Amino acid sequence: MVATILCPLSGAPENKLVLDKAYSVAKDLKCHLEVMHVEPEAKESIPLLGEGMSVAMVEDMIRIAETEASSRASRAKQMFDDSVAEHGLPVSDRPGPEKMGTVAWRHEHGREDEVIARIGRLHDIIVVARPGDTEDVLTPMTLNAAIFETGRPVLVVPPKGAGSIRKRIAISWNGSVQSARAVSKAIRLLEQADAVMVLTAESFQTSGAVGAELTQYLRWHGVEPEIKVFESPASNVGPRLLEECDKFGADLLVQGAYTHSRMRQLILGGVTKHVLGHAEIPMFMAH
Repeated sequence: MVATILCPLSGAPENKLVLDKAYSVAKDLKCHLEVMHVEPEAKESIPLLGEGMSVAMVEDMIRIAETEASSRASRAKQMFDDSVAEHGLPVSDRPGPEKMGTVAWRHEHGREDEVIARIGRLHDIIVVARPGDTEDVLTPMTLNAAIFETGRPVLVVPPKGAGSIRKRIAISWNGSVQSARAVSKAIRLLEQADAVMVLTAESFQTSGAVGAELTQYLRWHGVEPEIKVFESPASNVGPRLLEECDKFGADLLVQGAYTHSRMRQLILGGVTKHVLGHAEIPMFMAH
């Protein structure tokens, strides 16, 4: 059951697309959306303070950082206020007698990754932007904290993130613990989808037969998926996976994140790295 969604907001213009997607999910699932801005402490946002710098220089840098942080917080709050007027969800910070979509504003102070890790653990889904699509330097930090530090599924929104995510859902399945977590967390979305496709790569690392095992599990949840096994060398699974998503017309990809070590994927590449860098549909990920 999905009751609460967290959407971190930095105040960057690109955040509106992510916020719109978070509203869309909250409306579809009739759940509560908490929009959060994390305002950094000025001293923590300035690197290498100390040796070789005069007191006056340090004070000037802190003052500039405080001004910028305040400006970002104001932009984020204005974006939230505009979104409330645009989307029409009632503002509420506590559950009502009936299950319905609601929204609330939250303003925190501290390191963004630490705050997202702490607050994210108390939400059912975290919605963030895809890294690389924005000049906002906080985006990769936000995604990493959400995936690795919360234990919660993360909805990653690409530039073309509009539209429903419950019509045609593709599942990237390799039988891993991370894939199992992603499917389990997405089960309500899968139950309500118009069509579901299980995609499994036949490679030296994965047997196509594992996809058939997942379909049996999904049938117990009332989901009748299609299944597609595609052949691919391990080095090309990412591109082939997105190709099959496109053929299926998927509007959401459910996938385990970093089923191999994160360091290995950063150095050698991997399915998660490729999908995060190239997918044009939202990704529902769990680690």
